Order: sequence, then C-alpha cells, then structure tokens
Amino acid sequence: MSPRLGTLLKPVFPLSADAFPRMAAERFGAQEDMDRTWLTFEPVARTLVDSFYLTLDHPRHEDLVPRLDAVPPELRGIAYEGAGMGLMLLDSLFPYRRRLPAFLHGPGAPYRCLVHIGAGLVLPRVPVAPRRFLARQDPFLRWLVMDGYGFYEGFFSWRDIVERHRAPRRIGGYAARAFDHGVGRSLWFSTGANAGRIIDTIRAFPDHRQGDLWSGIGLACAYAAGVMDRDAVAALLEAAGPHRGDLATGTAVASVFREQSGLPAPHTDLACDVVWGRGAAPVAALAHAAGRAAGRPGATGRTAGEPAYERWRQEIRASWPGTPAPAPAANEETGT
Repeated sequence: MSPRLGTLLKPVFPLSADAFPRMAAERFGAQEDMDRTWLTFEPVARTLVDSFYLTLDHPRHEDLVPRLDAVPPELRGIAYEGAGMGLMLLDSLFPYRRRLPAFLHGPGAPYRCLVHIGAGLVLPRVPVAPRRFLARQDPFLRWLVMDGYGFYEGFFSWRDIVERHRAPRRIGGYAARAFDHGVGRSLWFSTGANAGRIIDTIRAFPDHRQGDLWSGIGLACAYAAGVMDRDAVAALLEAAGPHRGDLATGTAVASVFREQSGLPAPHTDLACDVVWGRGAAPVAALAHAAGRAAGRPGATGRTAGEPAYERWRQEIRASWPGTPAPAPAANEETGT
C-alpha cells in the first residue's frame, strides 16, 4: 500500500504537539508551572495536530466528518480547526479542487470561525499571497484567517514577532491588527498561560499594538484549555489598563465560538463572569446584539472602509460595562 499524503508531507510540514512545551521552555526556561499547564494543554495541541494530518489522509467529506465527529465534544472544535489547516494545505497544493470552500459551506459550517483560523495557521507555510487568499474568503470572517496567521508566526517565529516586535512585511491595513489578535492568542500557549509572563511580554510591545494583543489573550483565556483561576483572570484584566475593553471584546468573541461548538465550558463562564459580570451565554447574546447594531447607520466608531468585523468588535467594546461613557456634547452657544 502506498503511503498516505499526511505521511509524505510530514518531513515538509513538520508539526508536533510536543513542540509546544519544548519551545515554551526554551524561551522562559524550565518552569514548574509549565509542566502542570502542559497536562491541560496537551489534549488541545495533540487534537489540532492529529486532525491536521487526518485531514490530509482523508479529505473527502464522507470520510473526514465521521472521524472529526468521533472526537470528544470538548475537543471537537479544535478538530475542525485542524481540518481547516489540512484543507487549506491541500488547496494550495491542488488548487483546482477547492476543498476548503466546499467544507465551509457544508459540514464545517457550524465551526466556520475555527475553520478559518485553522486555514490561517497554514498560510505562512504555503506559496499563497495572504491578500489574494483573503479576497476569496467571507468578507466578515476573513479576518479570522489573519488571526490564525498571527498565532502561527507568534509561536513559531518568536524571536522576530515577539522579541523584536516585527510583523511580516506582506501584511498591512486591518490585516495587521487581526494578525496581532492571533499573536496575542499565541502568547497564552508560549507563556504557559502564566499571568505574569503574559503581562510582561505584552508590555514590551509598542502601545499601539497592545490593545489587539490583549484581545487575543481575552479570547484565549475564555476559550482555550482552562488553566487560570478567577484571581489570575482578574489580574490580566487589571493589567490591561486602558486596553481592558479589548480584552473584554476577546472574551465575548470566545463566548460566540463556544456557543457555536454547542458545548458550554466552565472556564468560558468563569472568564466571562470575571470580565463581564455574567456567564458565557448572556455575553454571547450581547455579542449577537452588537453584530446587529454594527450594521445600522450611526454604528459605534463607523468610518468609511472599516471592515464589518471591526465594527462588530467596536460595538461589543462599547457594550462592556467598564467602557467610559462618551463625553456630553458641548453646548454650541456656551461652548460647555
């Protein structure tokens, strides 16, 4: 029997769950808390990697979907994210097949946010121009592709992206901001979800990038493997300072992801409760209401050419209870 495609591509596209703890230790040294955290992270990382190679070997929907749906419910969304990785790679190698769009409009639709992120995780490693690829994606969800791109680069290109604060030269405009959402998410894993290391790492970035990085942390702490207690999430919220609304936006986006997966998670409720003062379900409802408001004339912060995805995020941020109320308009006669 000839070897499957996943086996053939492993030397070309090496990806291993074991790389996560090893690379984190290389950056911060051996840390006792990282060993404990990895016990929680390991199923997530392994599911992502295994699903990626599974998809390369079984790309037909009738073969792939039953295997993805056999993954335990708490990890199934991650499995679909891995499928997005595999299908993106296949489309780059065999562009005439267009497997990813068919999956997004078919069995992958319930997990479409995570599938887009998965596609972005592969984008740095394939000969496809990010701008050209984004132009073919859903106008609203395409920015999640850049989130995935930023996660990959933030984790695997740590020295350039995190230590030297560089971004790929072929990314600009709003795509650079979505890229930083993903870099922020990557810090959750590369720091071992340690609040102190997260805070110190983000504070070293230029201030104009910190809001988007904090948003990525908000998404990660509310969606990824639950390893933080209430005090640690509260410490992150406090440390975010003027960017607390961005962290709150990330947790709200995570609540929508969790809702789409159909499986509530205690750590999503915990993060939402600390940040929003309510559970994940009401926060998701608020995020949906923000989406409706973002499309109306006079939406919060609406400017010409601004992506609908960012207008949605601005409406979420404006709904956060900690957002300062807008200053009253000055009286035209008195100027007060």
